[in-house]
Amino acid sequence: MSTPTLTLYTAPSPNGHKVSITLEALKELYPDGGLSYDFKKLDFSKLEQKEPWFLQINPNGRIPAVTHHRPDGTQFNVFESAAILLYLVQRWDPERKISFEVGSDEESEALQWIFFSHGGVGPMSGQANHFYRYAPEKIPYGINRYMTETKRLYSVLEARLTQGEGRDYLVGSGKGKYSIADINVWPWINGWAWTGLDSLDDFPNLAKWLDRIAKSPGVQAGLNVPEKGPAASQLTKEQQEEAARQGSQWILRGNGVILTK
Repeated sequence: MSTPTLTLYTAPSPNGHKVSITLEALKELYPDGGLSYDFKKLDFSKLEQKEPWFLQINPNGRIPAVTHHRPDGTQFNVFESAAILLYLVQRWDPERKISFEVGSDEESEALQWIFFSHGGVGPMSGQANHFYRYAPEKIPYGINRYMTETKRLYSVLEARLTQGEGRDYLVGSGKGKYSIADINVWPWINGWAWTGLDSLDDFPNLAKWLDRIAKSPGVQAGLNVPEKGPAASQLTKEQQEEAARQGSQWILRGNGVILTK
């Protein structure tokens, strides 16, 4: 059996799904493009992401990361989800089907929205998730701080999608073009209910965009890597609380919190 082009190190999380969705989109858009990959699911309950072998791949001890197995036998590792997306389209999107011409205004716009997500939506949503779902004690200030900021960031995306006569995607002229700028933020927005929001009623265009992206190339296949679970919005409050309880132990251990019985 031939060696795949890439190995993806991942877990079922928004940042992991960014990469698997992009990989599946590229495979679908370029069936003869020579891109193949396998994946390794890291077991957070065993802190595999902190083991020495993985720290050689990603010194930050987080997922996702990829190893590119090059034709000459060498390997190259890439970590940080946005950096991985850029690495992928630079090499396997020659017709710029989900990216933009290097040096173009559209590429600059895409980078701006990618950095907006990478520096804002992801970290703030992650903190909202932590304080609302996992923190060993409920701290109202922390919950309010990060949920309020997450909603503000949602409002920025809502405004972007409302521009002109309404946009379908974040980047490109007219209605825009589906691209890695959308993929980079979509998994975080898809988890809106886990952040503690009751609905997306205040963000109608964002809700339409969320459904639109769900039908785009690679999304459903990418959500199955390494496995697909139900969206938080499909769970009852009781089911959400039980899922949070089950996950809190290894999440807190991974963050260096000392747990006592």
